[in-house]
Amino acid sequence: MELTLTKTLTPPAMEETANSSDQSSIPMENTSPSSPADPNPNPSEKRKRESEPEPEPETTCDPPPPPQQHYLWKTTLCSYFRRTGGTCSHGESCRYAHGEAELRPRPDNTWDPTSDRAKKMARTDEKEPAEEKPADVGVMMTDALEAEGEESSSGLSKCFVNLPMKWGADNLRSFLGQQGILFKSAKKKKGMIVGFVTFENAAQVKKAVEELDGKTVGNNRTLKVSDVIPRAFEQNNKAALSSRSTSETEKLSGDGEVTESTNNDEVDDDGNLVSGSVAKGRSARDVVTPLAHMSYSDQLEHKKNSLAQILKRLTRNARKACPQGVSLPGWILKAREIGGLPCKLEGIIESPIVNGYRNKCEFSVGCSLQGKRTVGFLLGNFREGITAVEEPVDCPNVSRIACKYAGIFQEFLQQSKLPVWNRLNNTGFWRQLTVREGRGPCAVAEVGDPESGISEVMLVVQVCTVSFEDGEVNDELQRLAQAFSVGSSSESPSLPLTALVIQDHTGISNAAPSDVPLKAVYIRNESNSGLDVVDELVEPRVHDHLSNLRFSISPSAFFQVNTLAADKLYSLAGDWAGLNSDTLLFDICCGTGTIGLTLAHRVGMVVGVEMNASAVADAQRNAEINSIKNCRFVCGKAENVIGSLMKEYLSLPQKQDDISDTTQIAETEAVSAEENVDSAEKVLEKGSDPTVDCSTKDDSHLDEHNTSTTSNVRQFKNVVAIVDPPRVGLHPTVIKVLRTQTRLRRLVYISCNPESLVANAIELCTPSLVEKGEKGNNKNNRGWKSMSSAGLARQRVKSMPVSEPFVPIKAMAVDLFPHTLHCELVMLLES
Repeated sequence: MELTLTKTLTPPAMEETANSSDQSSIPMENTSPSSPADPNPNPSEKRKRESEPEPEPETTCDPPPPPQQHYLWKTTLCSYFRRTGGTCSHGESCRYAHGEAELRPRPDNTWDPTSDRAKKMARTDEKEPAEEKPADVGVMMTDALEAEGEESSSGLSKCFVNLPMKWGADNLRSFLGQQGILFKSAKKKKGMIVGFVTFENAAQVKKAVEELDGKTVGNNRTLKVSDVIPRAFEQNNKAALSSRSTSETEKLSGDGEVTESTNNDEVDDDGNLVSGSVAKGRSARDVVTPLAHMSYSDQLEHKKNSLAQILKRLTRNARKACPQGVSLPGWILKAREIGGLPCKLEGIIESPIVNGYRNKCEFSVGCSLQGKRTVGFLLGNFREGITAVEEPVDCPNVSRIACKYAGIFQEFLQQSKLPVWNRLNNTGFWRQLTVREGRGPCAVAEVGDPESGISEVMLVVQVCTVSFEDGEVNDELQRLAQAFSVGSSSESPSLPLTALVIQDHTGISNAAPSDVPLKAVYIRNESNSGLDVVDELVEPRVHDHLSNLRFSISPSAFFQVNTLAADKLYSLAGDWAGLNSDTLLFDICCGTGTIGLTLAHRVGMVVGVEMNASAVADAQRNAEINSIKNCRFVCGKAENVIGSLMKEYLSLPQKQDDISDTTQIAETEAVSAEENVDSAEKVLEKGSDPTVDCSTKDDSHLDEHNTSTTSNVRQFKNVVAIVDPPRVGLHPTVIKVLRTQTRLRRLVYISCNPESLVANAIELCTPSLVEKGEKGNNKNNRGWKSMSSAGLARQRVKSMPVSEPFVPIKAMAVDLFPHTLHCELVMLLES
């Protein structure tokens, strides 16, 4: 019986081998080379077993005990099984999995990387989540929804947290009905994770809390039900708020953090505050400058490591996007030598100024956690149910002057008769304060006190005049101008104040378009005794200095917020671009022309492209102010005009009559100083239509150059492009034009969002294999909405025309934003 049992434990394929050994002294599990306990079978025995027939196993009356399994049993797919089309001589004794159904996870909870399951998980990891789960920071709701005549009852209102953002009020009501919950009213806005429900009696409340609190809803969200305390939150309670403000302000600790308080409440749709759901200790400093607790050297190291990880995604995604049948480019093959990076990350350049470096600050207007009207920064995202605003007094990146003006405006709002903006109802008057500072010429050695160089300040107050009478509005704005004038002069030393601009914006978001209308403009009078309203609405400007040049900046134009660090950034871009007198430089997304103008003395000609008409007007003014005459600025979206510009400057010689499309390009050339104001109004009236000619009549000093443009530019031997796109990156059309232009051999990419740089570089640097007329197959790409930017870029590579890809040469970071997670990244691409 012992012999029979031993033979039963022996795998069928090894019966003959086992019989040749001493069965009474050596257990069969240890002598069988193919036993699951032996992960390394003898190759010669394996070949022998494959050639021998398999005998029938003997049967016994007693059930055999289970075989001893290796800890990696069935965790790897059998290569022999796949290679031979579904047959394996090992049979059931093979420790490898014969197909996906048998595959088991490994001890570290991973799967065989060659399996379909692992590949599917990898694709899922690359996708952006359809709905990001917010951090469990509680709700800081200080805005109230309209009550619509409903009366709140104590204890009968609840706040539902972690609802799907795509839900509206109807979805919430439907959900409650499906759960069998009775209620009086339910309200929720799309794009937020919070909703408010009012019940008719305590029994309904009890049932809702018992059945819904902690329930999973939507995309694996855990529903939370918070209590609501009735408390009026109406404009006519301003006196009560004022009386409370002093005592509640004392609850703010010295470092700006909110200390624990029984008044850390939220407001529901009936004007009631939700208690117990406010995150203790979150401050504006934590939200705006999350790295402020670290030393500056540690901040730089942290940013460098983060950028290295992001750049590695470029290598991985470019490898995946490389078409079949095409050899991997050399930079991908060499990536292993430098830790998976597409090119060498040479380091990070530190900012000359670490504290108070921002020359532009945008302060939100809202209510603090205690219900006080506040000018400062939001304590989180609106979609997370956070509308609370805290003062910027402890944010190290904000200058003292900007904080002072925020305080002056906040003090004025306590007595204003007009309401602050309500982000839930999209109603109110006061919305935002922007402080733009202009600095005089300043050497790096003089940056110890950066505020001493601030000579001009422009204040931009954003309001919404809908449903308010003009007389009431004008009186309130006049009082505001007086408050700023008195407040600035009462400081010691007095604060610079150049102009006050009132923007009338009716949109939902405070991010107003560049052509938002101006309600009023106040300019400092000659006697410096106050602000006087200007009869004709013209855009005032402040001036800043960069690379020994003077720049005129309008209220909505883009200008780097860290002037001295931007000087280092542009110098680095110019050095890497390899500029000389025979260089034609394309400055794409040029803004106010800072890059092109600072490098104009190093090149033969600069052609800038910008869609913001106000910024283009500033660019041509800046060229005139600094007597720069080798720059041309084109007003239009880059994707609409870049093709025509490349054709005009880089194509083979053509007759002038054949270049019909270039006459429609909206261009602005250097404007005489006497017509600066008229040109600005002309540009703003016509907008950014690329078919509108924004040039002025008085440009006779450039006529000779313009008439010979097509012949002169073809004499440039070196063609370089510098791109500085917004956070979303370059438009696919622009990428395609840049890549397919054979004369463009060098591209310097300046990015404020490394994720976008990676996506654009995938398209610029991945080889293409698309025959003429062939396009990428998009039939199976219905999931593009959930794809990451890198995944979308890999899809667009499939339709990229046959062209020579760029090669990443080197990268360098420049820290323009100390104390934050952001920095600029510069990458040199060559073809």
